[in-house]
Amino acid sequence: MRFLTTPPAHDLTYSDVFMVPRRSALTSRLEVDLTSTDGIGTTLPLVVANMTAISGRRMAETVARRGGVAIIPQDIPADVVAEVVGKVKRAHTVFDTPVSVTPHSTVGEAMSLLSKRAHGAVVVVQDGCPVGTVSEADATGVDRFAQVHEVMSSDMLVLPPDTSPVDIFDALSRRHLGVALICEGDQLLGVMTRKHALRSTLYQPAVDPAGKLIIGAAVGINGDVARRAEALLNAGIDVLVVDTAHGHQDKMLQSLKAVRELRDRLADVGGRSIPLVAGNVVAADGVDDLVQAGADVIKVGVGPGAMCTTRMMTGVGRPQFSAVLECASAARAAGKSIWADGGVRYPRDVALALAAGAGSVMIGSWFAGTLESTGNLLTDAEGRTYKESYGMASARAVKLRTKDSSEFGRARAGLFEEGISSSRMYLDPERPSVEDLIDSIVAGVRSSCTYAGAATLEEFHQLAVVGVQSHSGYDEGRPLHASW
Repeated sequence: MRFLTTPPAHDLTYSDVFMVPRRSALTSRLEVDLTSTDGIGTTLPLVVANMTAISGRRMAETVARRGGVAIIPQDIPADVVAEVVGKVKRAHTVFDTPVSVTPHSTVGEAMSLLSKRAHGAVVVVQDGCPVGTVSEADATGVDRFAQVHEVMSSDMLVLPPDTSPVDIFDALSRRHLGVALICEGDQLLGVMTRKHALRSTLYQPAVDPAGKLIIGAAVGINGDVARRAEALLNAGIDVLVVDTAHGHQDKMLQSLKAVRELRDRLADVGGRSIPLVAGNVVAADGVDDLVQAGADVIKVGVGPGAMCTTRMMTGVGRPQFSAVLECASAARAAGKSIWADGGVRYPRDVALALAAGAGSVMIGSWFAGTLESTGNLLTDAEGRTYKESYGMASARAVKLRTKDSSEFGRARAGLFEEGISSSRMYLDPERPSVEDLIDSIVAGVRSSCTYAGAATLEEFHQLAVVGVQSHSGYDEGRPLHASW
């Protein structure tokens, strides 16, 4: 990447820069290969941040099917993480996981599960065999204590797993149905909507060497780090993140070295070396030290996240575009890569992070307001749906992380917080699923690559030309949703 003119002496955020179009031989955005350059094995350069309010099993499954990876947070017990990993590994790589109830389940129970997935239907099963479906329309005006067999629709489209996405799409269109039930014999395997059928032809799942969906998990630098890391690696995770807000400290370097040695010993036995990610840092010297300690990927970003108050509390941090640019250069010089962690609010920001040299972009709060995030779906006084999110250094997160400490210790730790403890992340009625957001991001990044004349992300980094703009220049590019 190069600047259009001499860059200013001060650091830059994503909003401070723009990309200049170049001559391009590409005729379609579908010619662009968005495989990440970080070596993790993802077919999209997207990572779901290890935030408790965001990253869980549903998120991990869904994002991996589209080519990214989710990181399970460090404050989730190792045995629970192992259970989540097992479920993700057993999930189908193409068909969505069904939400199911029995014929004698209540309508209220079925409706409480409806928001767990984006396909909009609960499948009624008996001995693993589908006997009907229940949608929100079926349950409208029905007593919530009624049993689902009284209201379910028996008009089902049941197809074998070798049916092509095009045929599934056409069959749903002909039958005017919302979801197809995919069955192996008479046993329910998965579901697929028309939109899922389209996506399955546009995205390539991120899978491990055994063809299973990939998933990552995080470990902190306090407590018995090696023991938790060993439990996570034995659980079958595909990437391990050693994570702390201040990644350039002795304790991080010591913990990372211990985890690296453990990883290498297990690799000698099992034959697979799991990538190690470490952070967060914002400068080249931090990258260099983490690489020396054993990191394969460095997480970059201090303070740009929507839930983070670090910069306002401490004055510490760095504008994210400049941090990514410098750290990516240092990592590439060492044969490593970075994840740009935080500060992305629009597809343009993801594109600019990749242009600056990031291998992948880590997204947190942007994905919090989706059906797949871990929180419960809530409704405000105006009828708008939302989920609660909070920062991982907030008092709420610290309370969860220190639940095994004494009451006095927990109370004392709660005095020191750097993050928002409760924030409402509203769901977009037009794009309530994380897949909808991924569609938007991918469309923007692919288009950015075509403007640069780049068919791959490495070419994009090499060819991108970036300029610096004023606030009014940024504002000029914002669309108007109503006339002025």
